[in-house]
Amino acid sequence: MRPKFLVGGLIILAAVIYLIVSATQSNAEYFLTVRQVREQGEQAVGRNLRVSGAVIGDTIQYDAETLSLRFDIADIPGDNAAIEAQGGLAEVLHQAVLDPTRPRLTVVYVGPRPDLLQNEAQAIVTGRLGEDGIFYADEVLLKCPTRYEESLPGQAGNE
Repeated sequence: MRPKFLVGGLIILAAVIYLIVSATQSNAEYFLTVRQVREQGEQAVGRNLRVSGAVIGDTIQYDAETLSLRFDIADIPGDNAAIEAQGGLAEVLHQAVLDPTRPRLTVVYVGPRPDLLQNEAQAIVTGRLGEDGIFYADEVLLKCPTRYEESLPGQAGNE
């Protein structure tokens, strides 16, 4: 009787492992730069992606009635060491926005306009690349470089 239980247990264990692996792979998000998304082309279409780039302020379009937001992001390095070597995040974002030769990606998001959405902010968008080459974001996170932090009001207890 023990061999039957052992074989049955192994089959159940194999099925559970298969289900975990297949669910993890189908829901995995790949963190990429704008350049990497462009280089992948058709391979990136339809996959869950997280992409980081510099917001190009002139491209921001927001419709308050439909909550539709559209903007472009420019490629920035994905490696923190490379960012520091180029003068820090503020400098990298500034140079990315000024350089028209850098790869760019149009982002479309439906939802309230984020407060920190402005020129040269770092956008981290999560969503899928459409067949039309537009990135349809489910989530938009924004980081502003440290030079914007000086203009923020003091927080309670930090004054």
